[in-house]
Amino acid sequence: MSYTFSMGEEQVQSVGDKSTCKLYSGMALAFCGNENDINAYNVDYGVLNNGCFVDALNLVPHVFLLFITFPILFIGWGSQSSKVQIHHNTWLHFPGHNMRWILTFSLLFVHVCEFAEGIVSNKMMTTNHLHLFMPAFMGFIAATTSVVYYHNIETSNFPKLLLVLFIYWVLAFITKTIKLWKFAEYSVGPQHLRFCITALLVILYGLLMAVEINVIRVRKYVFFANPQKVKPPEDLQDLGVRFLQPFVNLLSKATYWWMNPLIMGAHKRPIELKKIGKLPIAMRALTNYLRLKDAYEDQRTAEDPDRAPSIWRSMYRAFGRPILLSSTFRYLADLLGFAGPLCISGIVKCLESENKTTVSKDIYFGVHFMSSTELLQNSSVLAVLLFLALILQRTFLQASYYVTIETGINSRGALLAMIYNKILRLSTSNMSMGEVTLGQINNLVAIETNQLMWFLFLCPNLWAMPVQIVMGVILLYYLLGSSALVGASIIVLLAPVQYLIATKLADTQKITLEHSTDRLKTTSEILKGIKLLKLYAWENIFCDSVEGTRAKELTSLKTFAFYTSLSIFMNAAIPIAAVLVTFVMHHCINETGPSSSEAFAALALFHILVTPLFLLSTVVRFAVKALISVQKLGEFLQSDEIGDDSWRNGDMPVPFEAGKKHMGTTKAINRKQPIRYQMDSYEQPTRRQLRPSETEDVAVKVINGCFTWGSNLSTLSDINISIPTSQLTMIVGQVGCGKSSLLLAMLGEMQSMDGKVFWSNKNRYSVAYAAQKSWLLNATVEENITFGSPFNKQRYKTVIDACSLQPDIDLLPFGDQTEIGERGINLSGGQRQRICVARALYQNTNIVFLDDPFSALDIHLSDHLMQEGILKFLQDDKRTVVLVTHKLQYLIHADWIIAMKDGSVLREGTLKDIQTHDIELYDHWKTLMNRQDHGLEKDVQQDSQTTLERKTLRRAFYSREAKLDDEDEEEEEEEEEDDNLSTATIRRSKIPWKVCWCYMSSGGFLMVFLMVSSKLLKHSVIVAIDYWLAFWTSSKTSQSRPDFTNVTVTNDTSSQPTLAPVNAADGSYYLPVFIALCAAGIALCLITSLTVEFLGLSAATNLHHNLLNKIIHAPIRFFDITPLGQILNRFSADTNIIDQHIPPTLESLTRSTLLCLTAIGVISSITPIFLIALVPLAVAFYFIQKYFRVASKDLQDLDDSTQLPLLCHFSETAEGLTTIRAFRHEARFKQRMLELTDTNNTAYLFLSAANRWLEVRTDYLGAVIVLTAAGASIWSSLYGLPSSGGLVGLGLTYALTVTNYLNWVVRNLADLEVQMAAVKKVNSFLGTESENYEGSMDTSQVPENWPRNGEIKIQDLCVRYDPMLKPVLKHVNAFIQPGQKVGICGRTGSGKSSLSLAFFNMVDIFEGKIVIDGIDICKLPLHTLRSRLSIILQDPVLFSGSIRFNLDPEKSCTDDRLWEALEIAQLKNMVKALPGGLDAVVTEGGENFSVGQRQLFCLARAFVRKSSILIMDEATASIDMATENILQKVVMTAFADRTVVTIAHRVSSILDAEQVMVFSSGILVESDSASNLLKQEESLFSVLRFSLGQRNIFCLCLHRVHTILTADLVIVMKRGNIMESDKPETLLEQEDGMFASFVKADM
Repeated sequence: MSYTFSMGEEQVQSVGDKSTCKLYSGMALAFCGNENDINAYNVDYGVLNNGCFVDALNLVPHVFLLFITFPILFIGWGSQSSKVQIHHNTWLHFPGHNMRWILTFSLLFVHVCEFAEGIVSNKMMTTNHLHLFMPAFMGFIAATTSVVYYHNIETSNFPKLLLVLFIYWVLAFITKTIKLWKFAEYSVGPQHLRFCITALLVILYGLLMAVEINVIRVRKYVFFANPQKVKPPEDLQDLGVRFLQPFVNLLSKATYWWMNPLIMGAHKRPIELKKIGKLPIAMRALTNYLRLKDAYEDQRTAEDPDRAPSIWRSMYRAFGRPILLSSTFRYLADLLGFAGPLCISGIVKCLESENKTTVSKDIYFGVHFMSSTELLQNSSVLAVLLFLALILQRTFLQASYYVTIETGINSRGALLAMIYNKILRLSTSNMSMGEVTLGQINNLVAIETNQLMWFLFLCPNLWAMPVQIVMGVILLYYLLGSSALVGASIIVLLAPVQYLIATKLADTQKITLEHSTDRLKTTSEILKGIKLLKLYAWENIFCDSVEGTRAKELTSLKTFAFYTSLSIFMNAAIPIAAVLVTFVMHHCINETGPSSSEAFAALALFHILVTPLFLLSTVVRFAVKALISVQKLGEFLQSDEIGDDSWRNGDMPVPFEAGKKHMGTTKAINRKQPIRYQMDSYEQPTRRQLRPSETEDVAVKVINGCFTWGSNLSTLSDINISIPTSQLTMIVGQVGCGKSSLLLAMLGEMQSMDGKVFWSNKNRYSVAYAAQKSWLLNATVEENITFGSPFNKQRYKTVIDACSLQPDIDLLPFGDQTEIGERGINLSGGQRQRICVARALYQNTNIVFLDDPFSALDIHLSDHLMQEGILKFLQDDKRTVVLVTHKLQYLIHADWIIAMKDGSVLREGTLKDIQTHDIELYDHWKTLMNRQDHGLEKDVQQDSQTTLERKTLRRAFYSREAKLDDEDEEEEEEEEEDDNLSTATIRRSKIPWKVCWCYMSSGGFLMVFLMVSSKLLKHSVIVAIDYWLAFWTSSKTSQSRPDFTNVTVTNDTSSQPTLAPVNAADGSYYLPVFIALCAAGIALCLITSLTVEFLGLSAATNLHHNLLNKIIHAPIRFFDITPLGQILNRFSADTNIIDQHIPPTLESLTRSTLLCLTAIGVISSITPIFLIALVPLAVAFYFIQKYFRVASKDLQDLDDSTQLPLLCHFSETAEGLTTIRAFRHEARFKQRMLELTDTNNTAYLFLSAANRWLEVRTDYLGAVIVLTAAGASIWSSLYGLPSSGGLVGLGLTYALTVTNYLNWVVRNLADLEVQMAAVKKVNSFLGTESENYEGSMDTSQVPENWPRNGEIKIQDLCVRYDPMLKPVLKHVNAFIQPGQKVGICGRTGSGKSSLSLAFFNMVDIFEGKIVIDGIDICKLPLHTLRSRLSIILQDPVLFSGSIRFNLDPEKSCTDDRLWEALEIAQLKNMVKALPGGLDAVVTEGGENFSVGQRQLFCLARAFVRKSSILIMDEATASIDMATENILQKVVMTAFADRTVVTIAHRVSSILDAEQVMVFSSGILVESDSASNLLKQEESLFSVLRFSLGQRNIFCLCLHRVHTILTADLVIVMKRGNIMESDKPETLLEQEDGMFASFVKADM
């Protein structure tokens, strides 16, 4: 009986005997082996009873599959097979797709185990038995081929070819079942590994066969007459959808393979929004919103409809499943994470005990059968298992991260849509009464939803961490016994400390934010008033005030840095402390150190344990924040809503048909439920109901109306009005009498206590409404005016002309395509209001509501708008106009007047009715009109407010264009070489080392040296600790193996550690050194964390200080050409990045880089062969980081740039709520919000997917490093190279850390690159040239009381703003005597203001000079010159603080002097009445005082200085007549003995001047007394005077009648047409004429 059938025979044989192996190594390979004493090919007892034959039979299915599929795969069947046109090669539509992939991956893993078992069993045999591992190898190839083949068939939609796979699974199942049956027959059972593997394969093949049958059953592609026809999903038919994660196969899902084209492409061309496309439907905000809304609304029950639904429950119902899936992945990843330490322990044990291994042999079928424990005692098998475990662990971990991030983003999108819908339905009273503020809404959108999103990102940690900690402690106890519990308890006990530090960090950050806000406020004020500061030489005072605020901010930043350092220190030091305590305790208990396998497995476990405990504090903090956020959201969602429209008509809720007209703006989400998923039908506000019974001549009617703003008090009561159709109705009354409220009540914005509002049948479903407070969109001028209506060129042009917008549009850089609004150009109040009126005019609606459209307009524009816009454009269109106004002179144009008083209607009717029936009211109106006329006289004399606004706009753009040109030039210089793509690519992928060095050097060389040296020292000490541990544990092992010490000869010094002096008291030698090293390591951890943070703080301090000084001392030209927002950005966003973001990134980058480098160094020193494998790995790593960094930067920019429009859209919607609802544009705005949310979510998802792409690749690289390190160690020990078990353990532990830190190196590098852009921007401003403050004269040479007399000589003066620009003053010569009053005039742009700046040396005097009291001002130090002169500017500038601070920031004057100045400026009584007197508060910009009062404060400020020269630069341009008279009077008396130079807008204000200088195009054309110049009729001064006089007459003609009875000619106009034209007396004779009737009415 041959050995083939002998069973149960056991032998013990030493496999350490290498001579036996050598004997057979030269033997030929044989499939069944060729032992002499066994006939492997014997089939006497049946073919199936021969084990080798059964294995050969198992090869057949694999060979069959390869033979059939390879030709199909490689030859292909052409693209004709694809029956359906799809854009993406990712259509996965066969049933059981995911199950098939999971089963195939399981099959591959089992084949690897089968192969390993075969190889190890083969080694036990005397000759090679190929049949033990060959079928497994072929099975692996076949399984891989099957999945590739399946993928190709599925994406090409050719199901008939799946028949091949079905046959393969059936054959494989049959052959494996035969093998299993034979094993069972010969008593091979579960105790043998091969039996278990075969059983698993039978199950897997059976399941795969079932999957294949299911595909046939569902798709009917074979054996059925009618195959099922399928269509690809809508997303895959849409070319725009580029986010393919939900549609790709599992392998691509796990490795983010589908991201490759995008990330690689970014290297050649930047990623743009177009490139990332749209989101799949299931991930869009609308879909998620509907899901969350359903879950939210389902909680409302019929029994308790007012019960507030729980947001937590809604979110769980809507997004619970993905969170559970993510948690499952997380659990799997965490459990697989423990495979690392266990495998290290196993490998070290195997290598230490390899020379003395006894193996039991079970022989069946003539071959060796092993148990699973035997297989796990093989170091090579353990190394492969460790590699696979790492790959799987990292895959599951990244999958968990991705799922939580996707869920977080989806939930944020849904919450944003919920908040937005609530905003659109918010009761106006809530907003106006301050119950819901704009700030609250912004916080909900920007902060609370993000807090919730972050909580969802982190929540799987909440339940995964406890499991991880418990498992870790159990494994530690298993390895080291009770001493491990002491170490673990240290980690657990220090967790609350970390939580405490985390809360302290959060508190400090809040305080820092407050100081930062204060600093920004001060900086902003300084920049806005920089001209005044420079003219008064107050730069340093205000600079010090910013530095003072900055000092407070830096104090809190220091605290922040300290706590951050502590947090980093705890994270780094806890593992060292835990290891120290554990091993000391272990030594005390067992009187010996741990073995290598125990020590390094424990070390790896401690590293695993620290992570969850470090994260726990963060997660708990976010959980607390999330609870608060949900509470705030809940309160907001429960706040009052506006009533529906039905009450306006006295009708009850509207039938569904009313909303049908506006359905279908959004595509159906799910074809099975089309109606439910229409955005508009889901939540479209119902339209105004029409009343056919109403007469056509009334547009709106209010009957017994009583309205309130939410309190029980009625704001409007007893309202009974009718608005006539196609007529102009004016609503007039005192301020606060309820005019605007009446409009809003008609629009349904107020709560109705009683009565009804009816709308006529002729209404076009919408009202055009211009609110009193102008509201603009962040969009172009054109988009603001058309407001979603179709563009009609003719209509648009007419509206623009009617609102006098063309001159303003011409000034904008891109005309009406310029973006305005918060993020765009800052327009003035009048310009904003005219755009809002233009929007109302442009809309094609029957009714137009205009709420006080003239409030911010000057008289010329008001007239033009009234004539062209309202009387001509709207009335010609036969539109119903309701106009609220204070301008009573327009009442003559009204068809119907509603006079209001104290919230009720005082009188209603035509002007004639009121004149007849309410004479008292009519007289009161006449008195008011007379008062308005006085204002008019002032108004028409000066350059109108509009002219000033346009001037401001022109200046802003002239300077901005210049700046843009400069920037373009810079970019051109940078990109000169970047003509071709390759150089551009190189530039994009280069790390900005220069900027990094600039940042480091700002921190100070000492700090840089300390940081670098302490970091290097710390990592050296940590390596020393681990090396010492390796020697200690190896010495213990060698002590327990005395026979091994004489094995190696001492020809290699690296073997010395194993021969270290060993005696019974080895602890006394190793332990003290170990304790000392650990203590040093812990101390260095603290030092390094402190040095990095304080280096960052030092750099931030210096950069901000230098920036502030450079900006404040920059020439005034710099502020003209640099937008204020750009400068403020340097002080806000960029400074914040430098303060708070760069230091932690830098710390993390240096730490992770040094950890990876030390790890690689340690592995290489232990097994130098590892260096060979390192080369390809390094190349792979280089390319991965290179591609990722560029793509990440682009995606980060996209995320940032798409976030701002979304936040702006929310705030602008909340601000313009009444307008949006009046226009009935809610659906359009919702749609816009959904688009903006989706755009932002797309960018964020791509960024997150890019991060996963990187992490998967670096994790896999890390796994390869571990495998290589393990392989190198095993190979070294096999070939007798000296390496102790301790060193092998050390190498593997370090290899494991590489896996964790590789991706952080790249992530931090990418982050640092983005953050360094802030340093670059700040640096670009540090290159600004400062003004020359020194001067050629010393301060001591200037007399104390200079200028004493105030004599000014101007000699051949030429001035320009910049050497690149033309001169603005050319060869000016003039002499001003001491105490003389001089007036300077000229048209706009003639050089008047430039001369005033020249007195202060604020402009470039490149030729000639100005001599004041014998001293050339160019020689004086700037501070001295400017501090001795006084100026009052056109725009009054006040700073926040006290009145005292505004008058005398230098604190050099007594209170008496200040009161004297206030008395002269006629302000003493007003200031005395204020709480605090001189210390009364001045708000930002002096907003708590009127413009006139502010100008008088500026006068007082000039008087406080008591300079002998005062310059008034158009100081009366923006104040009323009364204030101007006071100012002129004060100047003439208080400044009687001083030289006063007045630059005048109006010639009338300088008629009393002793000398008048007239400028034209920068040249002084006339200079004489006013009277002499007026005598010369040809003089320019006379021309200017005459043109102003003409304008007065012309303007007066337009307004009032009784004021022009003495005119030579009267022209009467109506709606743009001349009705009458003659002398006034001739026109009065025509009693039925219009002029005569006006005069009668006027008298």
